[in-house]
Amino acid sequence: MLTRRHAFYAGALALAALGIGRLARPHAVNAATRSYEVTHTDAEWHKLLTPAQYEVLRQEGTERPFTSALLDEHRAGTFACAGCDLPLFSSKTKFESGTGWPSFWAPLDNAVDETEDRSFGMTRTAVSCHRCGGHLGHVFNDGPKPTGLRYCMNGVALKFAPAPAGSS
Repeated sequence: MLTRRHAFYAGALALAALGIGRLARPHAVNAATRSYEVTHTDAEWHKLLTPAQYEVLRQEGTERPFTSALLDEHRAGTFACAGCDLPLFSSKTKFESGTGWPSFWAPLDNAVDETEDRSFGMTRTAVSCHRCGGHLGHVFNDGPKPTGLRYCMNGVALKFAPAPAGSS
């Protein structure tokens, strides 16, 4: 017979399992074991990044939707990692996804790494910077042609560099 006590214990165990899953993310393990071209101590990252950038890039946080100035960035140029300046996405691949985060249908060559993320009781594909390992967002299979992918990126994890005048 299921009692309130059993229901309470079951709920507490489920929450604990989610919490442990969040702490033991494959992406975090990958970042700890992979060697990156750009590395800093935790204290150095704190000095180099804003609190919001640190939360996303180093702690795998997520910015609130519809808060990034880059969401409405439509000029020609390149979106780079806010942690190490590696060019990640061309403005030519940016599209309006309606999700509240800057979205792209493809990254630049050798710019990002993708790993399985099992946090929050679901399986997703996390996207990180190839040079520094900073968490950028996730990629989903509901994007436009030609790739059908949606790289849903945290704007705070990106910097925008406009293309030089006269270039396309």
